[in-house]
Amino acid sequence: MSLTPLPIDSYIKDIAAALDRHRAAILTAAPGAGKTTRVPPALIDRGRVVLLQPRRVAARAMARRIAEENNWTVGREVGWHMRLDRQFTDETKVLAVTEGILTRYLQLDPLLSGVATLILDEFHERSIHADLGIALARQAWTARDDLRILVMSATLDPGPLSAFLHNCPVIDVPGTSHPLTIDYGPGDSNAEALFQVLRRTDGNVLFFLPGRGEISRALGEVTRVLHAYGYSGVSLNGSMSAQDQDYVLKPTPSRRVILTTNIAETSLTVPGISAVIDSGLHKVARFDADRGVDSLRTERITLDSADQRAGRAARLGPGIVRRMWDPRDRLRPHREPEIDRVDLGSPVLSILAAGSQLDDFEWFDRPAADRVDAAIELLTRLGAVAGGRITRTGKMMDSFGLPPRLARILVEGRGAVEIVRACAWLAQPTPLPGAAATPSDILTALDHWAEMPLEVRRFASELARTSARVFGSAKPTHATEDELRRALLAGYPDRVAKRRSANKLTLASGHGAVIGRESGVHDAEWLIAIDVTAGRTGPNTEAIIRVASRIEREWLAPTNSTVEQKIDDGGAVKAREIEWYGELILAERQRAADDDTAAAALAAAWMEREPDERSRRLLQRIKFAGFSIDLANCIAAAAAGARRVQDIVLTEEMLSWDMRRQLAAQAPDTLKVPSGCEHTIHYDADGYVSMSVKLQELFGLADTPLLGPNRVPVTFHLLAPSGRPVQTTRDLKSFWERTYPEVRKELRGRYPRHPWPEDPWNATPTHKTKRR
Repeated sequence: MSLTPLPIDSYIKDIAAALDRHRAAILTAAPGAGKTTRVPPALIDRGRVVLLQPRRVAARAMARRIAEENNWTVGREVGWHMRLDRQFTDETKVLAVTEGILTRYLQLDPLLSGVATLILDEFHERSIHADLGIALARQAWTARDDLRILVMSATLDPGPLSAFLHNCPVIDVPGTSHPLTIDYGPGDSNAEALFQVLRRTDGNVLFFLPGRGEISRALGEVTRVLHAYGYSGVSLNGSMSAQDQDYVLKPTPSRRVILTTNIAETSLTVPGISAVIDSGLHKVARFDADRGVDSLRTERITLDSADQRAGRAARLGPGIVRRMWDPRDRLRPHREPEIDRVDLGSPVLSILAAGSQLDDFEWFDRPAADRVDAAIELLTRLGAVAGGRITRTGKMMDSFGLPPRLARILVEGRGAVEIVRACAWLAQPTPLPGAAATPSDILTALDHWAEMPLEVRRFASELARTSARVFGSAKPTHATEDELRRALLAGYPDRVAKRRSANKLTLASGHGAVIGRESGVHDAEWLIAIDVTAGRTGPNTEAIIRVASRIEREWLAPTNSTVEQKIDDGGAVKAREIEWYGELILAERQRAADDDTAAAALAAAWMEREPDERSRRLLQRIKFAGFSIDLANCIAAAAAGARRVQDIVLTEEMLSWDMRRQLAAQAPDTLKVPSGCEHTIHYDADGYVSMSVKLQELFGLADTPLLGPNRVPVTFHLLAPSGRPVQTTRDLKSFWERTYPEVRKELRGRYPRHPWPEDPWNATPTHKTKRR
């Protein structure tokens, strides 16, 4: 066939020459330049070209287009290899592969033997497999002197990648400059946005929406507009079957609005597009470290994504774009690499399976160390890694090319039919038929196996063949219900949950969760949360468990145990040993308190309470005297051998001899008065000292005693013979001279049997009556 000239055609020789000289190059080409279909066939002179395509629908469409342009046959000269679908032979010259397949090639053959040129297309999407693929491919590239690497993208910052590939050359190719009209409709409804576009175009329309749910709702909202303009509405998303995806991409005589996710941003060519409507949103997977899950979040797209979406409208001629946001909104310039936001379990296992060590592995963009550590921790719990090295279990897990959790389930179940089907469904789940009560939602899925989509059943057949090879089993085996549930636990050991009320649970991470309407596991006390998503309205919103499976308490081995001691109402130490599974209590039992830890608990309890009167008094004396002590050490010593908090009392015996001597001088416990009696001194928190004493006991004492380093006068509370306070003074001399005569007149009438001399200076002090 006669090829339509494309901008890339005049650059083909330059691309080949750059690869011949440097064995690596970066090609940046605007949308519509033709890089995906024209470059790979032009490089087959050295041998097989493997082309990495992020999406399966694009890989198939690209292969068919290359076959059409070169008069080749799909499955012979050009083909594809993706999960559950392979169309190629040993003679295939251009082979399109999806990301997981490329990683598998590099694991099985780190030198990538038999491949002359590796092309990584749409690298700007920065998927985790593309980042891992370029890192592993560079190892082969440095070890072989005949391997070539070409990285292609429409919206890529080539600087860092060029440096990663030893400063390889960058070739920039402009696209076809068809006019593109962009307008904005902030606040548009889906129907309004479509109306504004259809009245200005006669071609097909791409309508970008975040996900499958939004597409389904939008189809219902725009029905009247579609009918009014004679259009049909179809959806395009990654969860559709290959046949349904391919059907959407076939040219039709009728005019269509294709409501799509970002699957149509790539090198995929959708026929007849002359207009684009862009919601400005997409679904992004982000790892929730607290809950240990990847959750899909709806976020604003980046500027490079918006530009690429817009470019879909101007591939064939003038196009129009309707953006459903305010033109003043500032979008981030580039997409965030997936490696910075999703679980790293799969890539870490792939690196170890390829024989590399994480410490010296040369990532294109090195992820944060704590996220790599989290991946290692999960793989260790799954038994795939021990001491930083892959185990025999890990190698078997890697054989399946599945996410680590599903691979671990397969290994645990030894490839039994029910286990294989469970993993196939978990790899690409379809909605469950209902939430009827069940011990495991997986059992519900298996009960309706005959109704499963063909893609799921085909995948199960492929897994069964792989399992037979890995486990060496000639005949299919079957698993009991308990064996299935145990295998699920092996794959989700960190997702254990315990019910705390009717539909509320606590996850092993300590976070709360609720059972979703989709699940039929209604009454299990212990279960595993297989499909759990973070709450939608904030970080404190409880996670939602959509798929669960009951487990038995006795299946769980404690992850750690602790001994907790608390003080009971009587002040004694009670100890209990607790077995934990993460943050969940498996079992607890009473045990004798260890002497040392009991003493520590008693001391801690004493420190948290108000001190007893005796201890409080001593502490106030120490403070008044201007001393400081290590109270915690003193109480810890007093707690040794104590059985109750009340047994702990701070005494002078705990102080050094020298401190006791100084304390007696500066802040004595009692004071001897002229009557010969000793009375207790009260030390107040505000630094004052006082003493209550009968007035008659102080006859002859002219000067107020002074205490402490600051020489604080004692405040005397003078008492009548009955003990009733009659006067307070800090200046005895003034009291005897001015106040005593009036007090004497009052008291001698009330208490005639007691002495009330006119001259208190020379009277004999006493606490007795005259007769005694």
